[in-house]
Amino acid sequence: MPDGSLTARSTLMPGARKGRGAVVNPPVRFERTAAEPFDDGWATLEATFRDLPPLPTTLTPDRARSALAWNDSPDIGFDRSINPYRGCEHGCVYCYARPSHAYLGLSPGLDFETRLSFKPNIAELLEQELSRPGYVPRPIALGSNTDPYQPVERTLALTRQVLEVLRRFRHPVTIVTKSAGVLRDADILSDMSREGLAQVCLSVTTLDPRLARLMEPRAAAPARRLAAIRELTAAGIRTGVLAAPMIPGVNDTELERILEAARAAGASRAGYVLLRLPLEIAPMFEAWLAEHMPDRAARVLSLIRQTRGGALYDSRFGLRQTGTGPYADLLANRFRVAAARLGLLEAGRSGLDCTRFRVPQEKPAQMSLF
Repeated sequence: MPDGSLTARSTLMPGARKGRGAVVNPPVRFERTAAEPFDDGWATLEATFRDLPPLPTTLTPDRARSALAWNDSPDIGFDRSINPYRGCEHGCVYCYARPSHAYLGLSPGLDFETRLSFKPNIAELLEQELSRPGYVPRPIALGSNTDPYQPVERTLALTRQVLEVLRRFRHPVTIVTKSAGVLRDADILSDMSREGLAQVCLSVTTLDPRLARLMEPRAAAPARRLAAIRELTAAGIRTGVLAAPMIPGVNDTELERILEAARAAGASRAGYVLLRLPLEIAPMFEAWLAEHMPDRAARVLSLIRQTRGGALYDSRFGLRQTGTGPYADLLANRFRVAAARLGLLEAGRSGLDCTRFRVPQEKPAQMSLF
């Protein structure tokens, strides 16, 4: 089957679950065996998967040994990042981070959005790493893999703990989120922004709340994200918008409207990314299209292949974010023209101040007076 397509049976049988994005739970690619539904001849399979109950979210502590993750990718504008959580309850069906769940022995499908892990000691680890002799500060990307303000942050507040450390060390940070929950930390971010140490980008994929509910069921509604841009800007926080991902035949016609709405809300920076479908995401996205957009699924997949050299994904550096071919070129030109017309700067260039970094000095012990 081309592009690793799922069989019709495994695509359709699990079905959509209320409040969740993925419609399948593909096997872990590192495992030698996999299970799939099989009808025993009594026509009970369809009934088994009909009206499935909502899936609960489970949390598991992850005793990480490091807070910072490092990369040398030429496609992104940072070399270090922090992710307080693994997995993401927002449930964005297209999320490029889904395949990383396989390293935990979990499926990139429904497991990714229902079986989460969190790093309870991440602030302590970060403080240790920033205090090491010879550490050279560069902007840290907070939530580069999974959203730092997904629903569980309301109770665990790990992202806030990380920001408190960064504020004390006067360390620059960039944040990308789909959640208005970032407003809970506006006090810290406002303090940091005054010193050129913080930038926030809201990811807005569509202005249509119905489409947003299908693509990213537990993320903030589009209007709420735009309101967050407005409130962050009013608080003096440098704020931008990411129209990402742009999905040919699904939401790409909204590119200019998204940028215009974000600019009207106060965004000063913007970026976009073409849909990426690495590893398991390609067959998962096909299953999602078959479930929610069967009338245009073939057309959408055809357009995606036109931007990826005939395949559903091209992993080459320099191309995976923007694609190739006339359709991809047109999208890139549309973005450039709209961004220039609206006076939006490039989101990837943070311009944050790294010279203010200081390791906080502990209060001297009483005996140091003698």
